[in-house]
Amino acid sequence: MNMYDVIKKPVVSEKSELMRRETNRYTFIVDKAANKVEIRQAVEAIFSVKVKSVNTLNIKPENAKYGQNEYKTKLVKKAIVELQAGDSIKYFEGV
Repeated sequence: MNMYDVIKKPVVSEKSELMRRETNRYTFIVDKAANKVEIRQAVEAIFSVKVKSVNTLNIKPENAKYGQNEYKTKLVKKAIVELQAGDSIKYFEGV
């Protein structure tokens, strides 16, 4: 798996922004088949930082409704990546 296929997109929300500022943790949506080692290697290679720890969680599909239409949301895998002290990802600096 290519390292650019492992990390799909960053999560930018109030909670992830607080984690970024206070504990130097960044949240990403990742590929469902990716494991912690692949996520660590991808973040270190793409952003040129040192990763301290990686936590992953699977968001289960839920039933949702839009008007009269019912559907299921997709399974999403998130990764919370903690960086070494002094490292940061420049992509998030302007947010």
